Amino acid sequence: MNRKANTRRYSASIVLAIATGFCLLGATGCQVSLNGQTLPSPYYLQDDVQYFPSGPEFKLPREAAALRAATAEEKLNRK
Repeated sequence: MNRKANTRRYSASIVLAIATGFCLLGATGCQVSLNGQTLPSPYYLQDDVQYFPSGPEFKLPREAAALRAATAEEKLNRK
């Protein structure tokens, strides 16, 4: 009888551990990949959104101005 009780207790603890694992897995807000889609966490609506305004399209305005000035100076020196 003691061995049967130990086996039952062991089985119950395994079932409880598996059920706890599934509950913890379901409670976490992880990003998941399903059928080739990357789905967001369930808490994405509560996340704070960072906004980065768009910058200038041309990233090197000072360098372009320096090149124009150098070209103009070179034209003046040729004359």
